[in-house]
Amino acid sequence: MADPDLDPSPEELEALKQAMGGGDKKKTEKTARQRLMEEIMDLGGKAFNPDSKGDSQARAQAVRDFEALIERTKTLSLLASLNILIRPGNTPDWLRLKLREYLTLIPLREDGVRASLEFAFAVHPSSTVKLSEAAVPQKRGANITHEALVLASNLLSSPPSTVTPEEWYSGIAPQLFALLDGGEGPELKKVVAYVIGFGILGRKVSGAPGTAGWKYLAEPLLHHIKPPPGGLPKTETGDDDEVIDLSKDKAQKDLVTALQRLHALVVSHPNPGLCKRLLSPLLLPLWALTTWPNPEKPLSEKITEPASELLKIFLKLSPSAPVLLALVHNLGYVGGFDKKKPEWVYKQTEQGEIQIVDTNRPLQKTGEQYIGLSLPEIDQKIPKLLELIDSTFPEADVSSVFLDLFGRWLKSARGQKKSGIQIIKEEEEEKDAIVQFTEVKLLLAMMEKFPEKLAGQPKHILELVSQVLSEANKDTAEEAGEDEVIRVALSLLNMVITVPGFQKKRVDPDVLRVIESSLEALSKTGDNDNAKTASNLTLLLRYRDEIDALEAADSSSSTTTTGGPTDRQIEDRKTYSLAISYITQPDSPPPVRSEGLNLISNLITSLSPILDIPGILVLLSTLLCEPNSSEEDYIHLRCIKLYTQLANAHPRAVLTDLIDRYLDPRESALATVDARLRFGEALLQVVDRLGQTFTGDLAKMTCEALISLASRRGHRPKTMARQAREAKARKQKHKEAEDAWDGSVPDMADPISAEEQARLDILEAIVEGWSSGTSKTGEEDVRIRASALSILANCIETNVVGVGAVLTMASVDLCINIVQVERQLEKGILRRAAVRLIMSFIKALDEAKQEGRVLGIAFGSETQEQLRTILGYVEQTDEDGLVREYCRDVLESLENWKINSLVDEVSLNQARGRGFGGGGLTKLAGLVVDPERSVSRGGGGESAGSSGGVEMFGGRPRIEEIE
Repeated sequence: MADPDLDPSPEELEALKQAMGGGDKKKTEKTARQRLMEEIMDLGGKAFNPDSKGDSQARAQAVRDFEALIERTKTLSLLASLNILIRPGNTPDWLRLKLREYLTLIPLREDGVRASLEFAFAVHPSSTVKLSEAAVPQKRGANITHEALVLASNLLSSPPSTVTPEEWYSGIAPQLFALLDGGEGPELKKVVAYVIGFGILGRKVSGAPGTAGWKYLAEPLLHHIKPPPGGLPKTETGDDDEVIDLSKDKAQKDLVTALQRLHALVVSHPNPGLCKRLLSPLLLPLWALTTWPNPEKPLSEKITEPASELLKIFLKLSPSAPVLLALVHNLGYVGGFDKKKPEWVYKQTEQGEIQIVDTNRPLQKTGEQYIGLSLPEIDQKIPKLLELIDSTFPEADVSSVFLDLFGRWLKSARGQKKSGIQIIKEEEEEKDAIVQFTEVKLLLAMMEKFPEKLAGQPKHILELVSQVLSEANKDTAEEAGEDEVIRVALSLLNMVITVPGFQKKRVDPDVLRVIESSLEALSKTGDNDNAKTASNLTLLLRYRDEIDALEAADSSSSTTTTGGPTDRQIEDRKTYSLAISYITQPDSPPPVRSEGLNLISNLITSLSPILDIPGILVLLSTLLCEPNSSEEDYIHLRCIKLYTQLANAHPRAVLTDLIDRYLDPRESALATVDARLRFGEALLQVVDRLGQTFTGDLAKMTCEALISLASRRGHRPKTMARQAREAKARKQKHKEAEDAWDGSVPDMADPISAEEQARLDILEAIVEGWSSGTSKTGEEDVRIRASALSILANCIETNVVGVGAVLTMASVDLCINIVQVERQLEKGILRRAAVRLIMSFIKALDEAKQEGRVLGIAFGSETQEQLRTILGYVEQTDEDGLVREYCRDVLESLENWKINSLVDEVSLNQARGRGFGGGGLTKLAGLVVDPERSVSRGGGGESAGSSGGVEMFGGRPRIEEIE
């Protein structure tokens, strides 16, 4: 049956008609494939049959003929034929092994990678793509499932045993790069990004530096952006004598291609670890390309913007002070590894393109030299650096970099102030005046741009200011009044004090005492700017002190006191805001969103008090409702993990939110079946995490909701109306397709047997029946009901005492009714879940008995017999094989339970250590079995009916007092 939702458009149908060339194409293809398989078997038998008695020359010729056949056969046809032939029973073992070797080498063919990917997606059981729809896969969308994507990744990332990793990766790398360029469609582009990122570079054996995978899939990207120390890379033409120089346009093309491929590889899937490994060596080259002066629009679109996006991704994933200092100290980076004499540089040509130029080769223009930053370039780069700092770096890193710059400038200024003969160490490098000027200009720009960020970490700044001012007391009045260092220190102090939220009481008392005494002394040095500023700051500090005193008096007179936030709370609040911005920004790539979730996870595990629990729950539910795709699957798993972490401290809030999302009483349009199943998975893991604490109101609320969802009482009128509209639209689309074909739409799938077609029809009917109840009668989807039963079984198995006897027996009764009443073929998964719940119930009873816990559940012989009768009937009559198998398991467990129930645990524990070899049965229900007592009575010479005296009991005398 054709799926109307995936029918081709009329234009595509017309193209298909012309391509088919008649109605006998399917029969022709079938005949051609059979003929190809027969020829492969015939030549393969001549070439590889160990029992063949032909001479060596004939065998060698047969091998050549066989390889020629393999070589000239189209890849897709060869894949399909070999895949059929290697199945057990279709060919002899010796031939099947040889064919499997040739099959594993198909990706090394010119179009082998793409053919292997498309074939894997078409034959994978989870794929929704039919071979009849493969004619236009990129226009209609590939509908590639995550399971099929993982299979394809494993297929291409693991070299076969017949070739070395060098041969394998060198053969598939050009094909992967060609698909990564996007020329074959966006779906294959994402697929290849996953194969490279997770399958090859994501594994230590193939993705670590020095391995074959890294050599052929990472180094070509990195070296065309940042050439290695050994020399410039070869261009993609492959000529050994070609070198990048100013006279050729290939350098620009190679640079653009490398940036585009790296961007596609980084942003397609959430892999923060790989992003850091790939982008860390390119920090300075990306900075140079991002801040290229006055780029024209073509240059900006091809180079500057992709480089800027990659740089921002890396800085968001690795925001640290050393990274920012590397940018500050290399603000004018132009290329190479040696800062003074770079081996190569980026240079703009007369055509407006950026090329990599080898500085060891003669330049085109005589006398041309590479110089450092000019003043206009400094003015152009500093604002861009400040923009990056503002958007990616936290306050702590900004403050650290500022203090480093200030310390360097302070050292330089103090050195210039010294007079007389100075001893300079030989290893000290000569300081570049341009670099010093750049750092001072950046220092002033940061004071002007980020006063609040710098004042947000006032501790180290105040300590530095106190040191500067204490040293100023040693200078003369004239020197102190004109000292530029003191003027900057006073500006820093003014910036910190005047920022809203500054609290004097939180400053170190020793540091504050030094600052106040130094300001007092400096204000008496005369009539100069520094003295006036010091006097004003003294009054300002005193004013702050009085304000603090008034606030303290008001707080002491009020009934409640509210202290200011601690340093940890301030830092946690900033981290939380940064994480939310990473996740919610529309243009955040998957690696950055994953890093945002990681920041929230760290806050949760540290029990941060600033967390907005309702806000986090809304955020996680929004992420879980996003469409399931290969790049979102990792995000969904991280969200489920965050639910379990939150449940440790906030179980009620987490369970309430998950149950509401799982039940979906408002029938939200975003709450698809897949999204609700993800909420169910999160609920299952939360219950597992709670363990024995899953009890009381939490267990009652959860189990009542699951019983209601698993029963037939659910009614979803909005969903029924929406599915009716979608069915009508599909029907109309299918009618248009039939009109375009002048009849029924032909099925272009490969021919299959009648038995296989019947099996596929049954499977299609089952899948359609899962949701047909909702579209016809408004009932709950069968998959959701089966999921609810599975979660309910896990609740009972986790803590049956917490669930309680009433809800446990209600769950068992519901399952018994399901296996008796809902016998339809499409509800097989529901009956499986019901029988599994009964199995979990028996297992929970057995564990509770072993632990000595009293459940209060009436599960006597009569109830067991009824359950045994019902399950025995289901085991004999149900159409689902797994249901019958599960019923046999439950019946066996019931028999074991019946036998164990006969044994008296108390008597069994008493019997351990004596009689019958130290153990055995001593008492059964309804029988008195005590061999030791019988022996003692029989051998004691006393009548069994003696009413007094000494009685031997268990081998020990028992004395009774009688009248």
